[in-house]
Amino acid sequence: MPGSLSSLLAEPRPPGAPPVGPRDWTLVVVCALTAVLEGVFRPDLPGGVVAPILAVALTPALLIRRGRPLLAVTVAFGATLVAPIFTGNVPPEEYSLVYLLFLLYSLFRWGSGREAALGLAVIVVKQVVSFGFGQVNASDTVGGTALSLAVLAIGAAVRFRGGARARQLEQVRLKERERLARDLHDTVAHHVSAMAIRAQAGLATAAANPEAAMDALRLIESEAKEALTEMRTVIRALRTDDPDAPKLADLPGLSAGAGPEVAVEVGDDLGTVAPAVGAAIYRIAQEAVTNARRHARGATRILVRVMAEKDQVRLLVTDDGAPAKDKPIEGYGVSGMHERAELLGGTCTAGPGPERGWHVEAVLPA
Repeated sequence: MPGSLSSLLAEPRPPGAPPVGPRDWTLVVVCALTAVLEGVFRPDLPGGVVAPILAVALTPALLIRRGRPLLAVTVAFGATLVAPIFTGNVPPEEYSLVYLLFLLYSLFRWGSGREAALGLAVIVVKQVVSFGFGQVNASDTVGGTALSLAVLAIGAAVRFRGGARARQLEQVRLKERERLARDLHDTVAHHVSAMAIRAQAGLATAAANPEAAMDALRLIESEAKEALTEMRTVIRALRTDDPDAPKLADLPGLSAGAGPEVAVEVGDDLGTVAPAVGAAIYRIAQEAVTNARRHARGATRILVRVMAEKDQVRLLVTDDGAPAKDKPIEGYGVSGMHERAELLGGTCTAGPGPERGWHVEAVLPA
């Protein structure tokens, strides 16, 4: 359970949150007008004039419900908790406050694991305090809690479904890339075989018929050009989903996101590093940081260090988490790090650190 809780708290925000747009502003305006109209046509509204004022004042929270869901929930539920102080311990019961359900939904749909846990704690505290001070009775508390949990569950379900679909799309893309790579292999093998046959024929006839040897060279040149053209076409297709390959200069971006602090140290003496090597260093560091944020128990700091050693580049990723048990390395992420390093003629190791946490080290030719 502690491991599952740590993993939940380290869960980052899901990608693809829509920015604030015209629909959000329209929603704010509609909710505010509804609150005003309800205050006008319900003179016996519990909470008096405070209720519509509160309902209107909280509508801007709808604009930040995706970008800062924890703040939106904290402000909204904190305000509804404090409001009875100004209404003689009578909670505002305006129907237009139903828009607060959008905030609950966004908390579990777009918030990080830490934000979702803190937001849930805010909601529970609000319900308990309201019941304890007699602002709401038991039936209203149970009904409100059930409705809140149902909306939170819907947000979590939509989030899970979106993540599952993204993973399926990634699998489809990887399979397609594998097919393209296989086609590239077959194409190159075909052209290279043709060039080898032409070269053998040219060598066999060069002494007796120099013109035939020249023809063979022309055919070899033609085959080589066709092979290069097809290789470029396939490689371009393989790279369409990653037009801007990451570089060493992008490493500081790994410090963003929820979880332990990430410190990035890049040596000044790296010189010229091949683009493929820079991209590999970034991807390995990214995977190592993600694993540390998800699984390092009690970690408060992750260190990413890149340095030059003669004609090699060394990457170290360590964390200060609790001592890790020496168990077999599992998971596709670690396997991917090994494979990426080996494809470039380097090495990658991952395992428990000498004293604490986890230690990932990759050495690649510069």
